[in-house]
Amino acid sequence: MNSRRQFLSTSAAAAVAVALNKTVNASANEAAADIPIVDTHQHLWDLSQVQPPWLSGAPKILSQTYGLAEYAKATEGLNVVQAVYMEVDVAPEDQVKEADTLLEICRSKKGPTVAAVISGRPGQESFAPYIRRYAKDKEIKGVRQVLHAETAEKAMCLKPQFVASIKLLGELGLSFDLCMRAGELSDGLALAKQCPGTRFIVDHCGNADPSVFLKNAAGDKPTHDPQKWRDDIKALADQENVICKISGVIARAPKGVAFVESLAPIVNHCLDSFGPDRVIFGGDWPVCLLGGSYKDWVTTLRQIISSRPIADQKKLLHENARKFYGLS
Repeated sequence: MNSRRQFLSTSAAAAVAVALNKTVNASANEAAADIPIVDTHQHLWDLSQVQPPWLSGAPKILSQTYGLAEYAKATEGLNVVQAVYMEVDVAPEDQVKEADTLLEICRSKKGPTVAAVISGRPGQESFAPYIRRYAKDKEIKGVRQVLHAETAEKAMCLKPQFVASIKLLGELGLSFDLCMRAGELSDGLALAKQCPGTRFIVDHCGNADPSVFLKNAAGDKPTHDPQKWRDDIKALADQENVICKISGVIARAPKGVAFVESLAPIVNHCLDSFGPDRVIFGGDWPVCLLGGSYKDWVTTLRQIISSRPIADQKKLLHENARKFYGLS
C-alpha cells in the first residue's frame, strides 16, 4: 500500500512539475514574442525619384517602389518600434539626394525610421567634404559602400585613400558597414585592424550562403568555403570595434528546405562568436523578399534564438541597436 501511495504521490508531483514547466515555457514564449524590434537594416526606394543602377537587372519583385506604407504593411503585428535606414547603393550622383531625403523622413516622424546609414565612396578624395556635411546631423549614424558589387574590386577597401576615409568616420563618431563577399571577410578584418577608432558592422552575417552549410546540398559549386567563413567571423569577433548584424540570410535561403534548418547554422555561429552584447537585428526588407517575407524572417529568427535567455533575445532585437546608434 505504501509503495502505491508513494507511486501516486510521485506521479502527482511529476504531473504538477510538467504543468509548471509548460506554463513557464508558455510564459517565456509569450515574453519573447512581445520583445520590441529595432530594425537596423531598412531599405526604402521611390523609383519615381531615384533608380539605383543595380535594380535594372534585379528580380521583378524588387523592381517597384517600396516606401513607408509598404514597410508598415510588411511589419504589421511584429512590434517593430524603430528602424534605421540602410543606403540602397544609388549612383554616386544621387547620394546627396538620398541622404537629404532620409533626413526629411527621419525628422517627419511619420514612421519608425529614426536614423540612417548613408551611401558613400570612401575611396574618393571627395568623400571627406561629403561626409563632413552630414556628420553634424544626429540622424546620420554611418556610411556603407557595397563591396560585393561587380564593380567593386577585391581588396579595394585596403587602399590608402579608403583607409584614410574610414579613419575619418571614426573621428566623426560615425560607423562603417562591411557588406562584402563571404570569401573576402579577411579584407574587412584587415580594415578594422587599421582603423581601431572606427566602429564596424558586419552586414548579413558576413554574406554567408545558407546552401553551403547543408549536409546534403547538391547542385552548383559552393559559392564560398564554409570553414573559412567560420574562421573569419571568429576573427572579426575578436576585434572589439566590430559587431555583427543578423540579417540578410533569408534572401538566399534554398528552396525546399525549412528556414530554421538552413539559417540556424549561420545565425548561431554569429551569435556564439560575437556574444550577446555585440549583435543587432536587421530586416533587410524588401531584399529579404527574394527568399521570404519580413514575417518569415522574424518568425524564423525567433525560433532559432528561442532557447537563448530572454535577456539575450532583448539585446539582439532591441537593446543593442538603441545603444550602438544612440537612439532615444
